Amino acid sequence: MPSLFDPLQLRSVSLPNRIGMPPMCQYSAVDGLANDWHVQHYGCRAVGGAGLVIIEATSVTPEGRISLGDLGLWADAQIEPLARLVRVIESQGSVPAIQLAHAGRKASIGRGWEEQVSLPAAAGGWTTVGPSAIAFEGYAAPRELDQAAIAEIIAAFAVATRRARQAGFKAVEIHAAHGYLLHQFLSPLANQRSDDYGGSFENRIRLTRQVTAAVRAEWPDHLPLLIRLSATDWVDGGWDAEQTVELCRLLKNDGVDLFDISTSGVTASAKIPAGPGFQVPFAAQVRREAEVTVSAVGLITEATEAQAILDEGRADLILIGREILRNPFWPLQAARQLGVEASWPNQYLRAKPRGR
Repeated sequence: MPSLFDPLQLRSVSLPNRIGMPPMCQYSAVDGLANDWHVQHYGCRAVGGAGLVIIEATSVTPEGRISLGDLGLWADAQIEPLARLVRVIESQGSVPAIQLAHAGRKASIGRGWEEQVSLPAAAGGWTTVGPSAIAFEGYAAPRELDQAAIAEIIAAFAVATRRARQAGFKAVEIHAAHGYLLHQFLSPLANQRSDDYGGSFENRIRLTRQVTAAVRAEWPDHLPLLIRLSATDWVDGGWDAEQTVELCRLLKNDGVDLFDISTSGVTASAKIPAGPGFQVPFAAQVRREAEVTVSAVGLITEATEAQAILDEGRADLILIGREILRNPFWPLQAARQLGVEASWPNQYLRAKPRGR
């Protein structure tokens, strides 16, 4: 089985190891533009040895932002600030990726450290959209999207993908998890439509597959496409693991190369049994039953735990989230703990531990 420090090939892109930084919102952009905070934040994790660095949820439209602080790729002016991030990440040997997103009914709220309620217009808020006019708990009810508006969102994903390529990213991830727009269409808890986008499994997955096709058409064939999915809503009658497996089988044929398996987010009332590695069984199930390449994420904090997930064939890539926020040099420390020789930046060699 692969080591945590073996490369992973995705089309023409070779990740230098099996450790990735998942997309985690910083809520620090102005008008969707990346700035100095993003440069030091992502650059530090690349210096720390993450093989893959996925830039946080980047909205394809202004109305698709979770908050006013979200990054965006709805305008050409946003390309160069993101290209700066690409250059910084690549300069340290890491692979830069970006997550393209639309928050749907969970948009227009406070930044992550602010009160999580819908912003009034006076505070810069806007009317949100969703598959149905059903509010996320505690938020304002969204406007139900008609099919013309759905087509515009699909087109926005395509144009944002073109801009991501111009910025120099080596991978794109579609955000279809955590209760945001694509997940809202997947889940019967948020989608009560009666047209071609609601009701049956085939109808509820339609938008995700159309977005995937539009993104893949704009993304060069030699570069990998990722998708993040919530494998379960943790609520009876919601989106579940069996539907996730079937969707992944289809998306594999649609050109997706890596499936980033997470859970939850479509309802605030779900009872989630959070604990170390609690989402890994879902990644393992998708990998086994859909026969696809997957990443595992969710309270994975120890190097031995990450290596065991690979040893047991439950995932192909490990995403380290909150722990890499606490410790940007987690990959370098994991290498030492596992007895693997890791490449340190020349500037830091004087601090490299000697021996195991």
